[in-house]
Amino acid sequence: MRIRIVDAFTDRPFSGNPAGVLLLETDSFPEAARLQEVAAEVNLSETAFAHPLPPGSGADWALRWFTPVTEVDMCGHATLATAHVLHSTGRATGTVRFTARCGLLTATAHPDGSLTLDFPTAPLRETPAPHGLADALGADAVSVHDTGPHIGDLLVELRDEAAVRALAPDLAALVTHSRRGIIATAAAEDPAGGYDYVSRCFFPGVGIDEDPVTGSAHTALAPFWSARLGRDDLTGHQASARSGSVRTSLRGERTLLTGSAVTVIDGELLTSL
Repeated sequence: MRIRIVDAFTDRPFSGNPAGVLLLETDSFPEAARLQEVAAEVNLSETAFAHPLPPGSGADWALRWFTPVTEVDMCGHATLATAHVLHSTGRATGTVRFTARCGLLTATAHPDGSLTLDFPTAPLRETPAPHGLADALGADAVSVHDTGPHIGDLLVELRDEAAVRALAPDLAALVTHSRRGIIATAAAEDPAGGYDYVSRCFFPGVGIDEDPVTGSAHTALAPFWSARLGRDDLTGHQASARSGSVRTSLRGERTLLTGSAVTVIDGELLTSL
């Protein structure tokens, strides 16, 4: 079985967020425990598994995502990586429809090689900062928002971009504050720098200390910053060590996430699922 490593939300290798992608030829998924074993072996923030669906199913592929320790409800970068593999190998053209835990998702290819994902917008709800959050994160929050059931993060606004970039959180302490983790964000210091807001994402609750570029987080960042900046079309920069950019377009209950991807490894899984 072919297994690919794809760097997502970047146009160059060894940046963005790497994801494992396995396209299954079966009409159903193997046992979850087996998929989890493969994801643990790949040991990236997510590994995506997809199998084709028959005509009339309402979608083209069924899609699931696993971190090294658990299955997740929603993942943007591994969806982008999967769509990239489908298009680059001729398995799909135009728009691909996926069915997943979080509902129907689509990925549309553009002539420049970029892809646009159509994801549900996170239902933000402002909430008081939990006791101990500032100590765990290492910075005081300007505001805190719950991001809803599919993401399960706290979106934490900090005073400025420098505060986001300087974070060195106590990851063990962060685990107690949300189901998946923390999205830390601030407005761009220089609006002429090519992005409107900056973020970093820490997900120790699902075995990911810091995620390089998080598509799902931008379904919360898009409505948050669109409300503050007065524009529906924005660009977010995730300031991890690998870094990457996500173009976001808020469309009410849906958020469009646009980025590129690059396949860096194409190999063979030498065991059956």
